[in-house]
Amino acid sequence: MKRTNWLSIPFFCAAVTLSLTAYAATSDSTEASKTEAAEEAKPDSDKKLKEKKSVTAHTIKIGGKEIQYTATAGNLILKKDAEDKDIASVFYVAYTKDKENPSQRPITFVTNGGPGSSAVWLHMGVFGPRRVELDDNGYAHPPYSLVDNTQSILDVTDLVFIDPIPSGYSQAAPGEDVKQFYGVEEDVKYLAEFIRQFLSRHKRWESPKFFAGESYGTTRAAALAQQLHDHEHIYLNGIVLISTVLNFQTHNFASGNDLPYLLYLPSYTAAAYHHGRLPKDLQQRPLKEVLAEVENFVDTTYNVGLMRGDALPDNERAELVRQLSRYTGLDETYVERANARLHLFRFVKELLRDQKRTIGRFDSRIKGIDSDAAGEMFEYDPAADAIFGAFAATWNHYVLTELEWDSERKYEIIASVYYDWNWSWNKESGISIGKKQGYVNVADSLRSVMTRNPKLKVFVANGYHDLATPYYAAKYTIDHLGLDPSLRGNVTMVDYEGGHMMYNHKPTLKKMKEDLATFIQNASK
Repeated sequence: MKRTNWLSIPFFCAAVTLSLTAYAATSDSTEASKTEAAEEAKPDSDKKLKEKKSVTAHTIKIGGKEIQYTATAGNLILKKDAEDKDIASVFYVAYTKDKENPSQRPITFVTNGGPGSSAVWLHMGVFGPRRVELDDNGYAHPPYSLVDNTQSILDVTDLVFIDPIPSGYSQAAPGEDVKQFYGVEEDVKYLAEFIRQFLSRHKRWESPKFFAGESYGTTRAAALAQQLHDHEHIYLNGIVLISTVLNFQTHNFASGNDLPYLLYLPSYTAAAYHHGRLPKDLQQRPLKEVLAEVENFVDTTYNVGLMRGDALPDNERAELVRQLSRYTGLDETYVERANARLHLFRFVKELLRDQKRTIGRFDSRIKGIDSDAAGEMFEYDPAADAIFGAFAATWNHYVLTELEWDSERKYEIIASVYYDWNWSWNKESGISIGKKQGYVNVADSLRSVMTRNPKLKVFVANGYHDLATPYYAAKYTIDHLGLDPSLRGNVTMVDYEGGHMMYNHKPTLKKMKEDLATFIQNASK
């Protein structure tokens, strides 16, 4: 519930004073109009960005306790090194708990992924004080609405949601090439500067500091942690990785790269289990028990079979195909024709082909209908269409009304930057990579910063039904960080019911809040 602070308005009795005041207001308005007109008349390269804020007061109940908090929607202007030249405006929304000592209270910076996504998903889905109303199956139904998020982590940490350029209202300065912000390294450089400035302006240098990212935001988190450590001397207390991708080799179904076929299999099983496509004996057992069996198959049998390739004897190949059919619900003939390698985009089309249905990539529990039931791959991701419109509608209403942000600019929920992105990552302690040289891998950056800052804790959240960043790929990456045994306990990994945005599943949202609150409190000590 919003609290409005009424400002007292001075009244003047003298007619002369009233006249002078009216004249001054008119003059000020005229001068402001002239200034704005002059600014608009300038060439783009000479125009100046302006910072502004909208500060509103609110209350919410979390854990049965009423919390008073302040919401600040604003933008921060970044300048070129050693020059008084604007290069970008970065939009953010910050939430701070009232009547608390800011220097002792944790602060968590949050972004989503894409690259090119705004922070709206984590903001309105799990962390923020308001969330999109979804049904028990994770669907949104029009007319869309917001409710108080009683599972928000605002009770344990202040929050700063950042929209990376050019998402949200963030933008390059007039005359600046926006592509200077597009890239693994380019992205973390300006975001590190944003965080440094925010900490200074709000006097939060002594606060326990966290960064949370989802999907590509986890790639960003690992790279950014190293950038903050090496160049800003900002040591994080904790990193939250939701739907993780640090090593892109684990997700790239390229010729000669067998790793994704192995690591996606348990998630295929979870999808088939949900839709009742597994053999009866598997369907009657708990999902976690079935997945443990499949993980063991991947580790001990499937990986060996793929490694041997054409040298695998016919009888062993036939058994491998039989097991894959059993664990995916796909026909043995189809698995054989696919050379025992099941591509993600084939799987989402094939699993329910006999029903003329597809399943979602972001959440394999959700079904879709293609115009061509005989096609090779699905025509759209039904899991995306199930929620994207609801988040867009409720966010735009929220920012303009409850946060009172005044803007006629379009809010870019997801900006198209993927194919313009510079995918190279050249940190000395990371892996030098180029578009034609291999795969982006920031896992070594995470290992490096955890080694140099042994107090750093990492929380990894995975969804069983996520086919965009499968849970077993995250486990593989963490298990291959090469951490010293003394640091391995610094990583907490939890697998949840749900998809890429596992928090859309209400029981998961509740459990996730409990796990995150415990993590932040322990990592803040």
